[in-house]
Amino acid sequence: MPRRSGCPINLTLETFGDRWSLIVLRDIMFGKARTFRALLAGNIEGIASNILADRLARLVAHGLLSRQGDPAHSQRVIYSLTEASIGLVPMMAMMGAWGLRYRSPSPELGIRARLLEDGGPELWAAFMDELRHLHLAGPEPARSVMGELQTAFQAMSRGETV
Repeated sequence: MPRRSGCPINLTLETFGDRWSLIVLRDIMFGKARTFRALLAGNIEGIASNILADRLARLVAHGLLSRQGDPAHSQRVIYSLTEASIGLVPMMAMMGAWGLRYRSPSPELGIRARLLEDGGPELWAAFMDELRHLHLAGPEPARSVMGELQTAFQAMSRGETV
């Protein structure tokens, strides 16, 4: 693929292209959606189907997602994170921390970012191990960071403090 420069920041931005690519990765990384239909229905920002299809194809082409036919449904494709996209966990955590500090997220949507920021690199590593298990058939981790994040999100959604 042609590139504008060899700058690592530019190369990273060229890989993602726009915000939708990071949003799609976020939805796969932090949610359970792994099919086109689930990603479209579960996206809280309201991504259009043609944009989603384009970003999924782009992310596969750049090696950030893999796609495999669903053995239970011949016309469905399951998307999985690759090692390259799992390596984005620290960046996603830092983006969430920035958003907490300089924007005004809702408490229930900000809780995951706060927990990731508070947990730091140790929590990020545990989360990455869990993603490797879920998406790359890695060993099952002792800790479920996704479970912890989901429990905190549900508690905040009920108005409880975490």
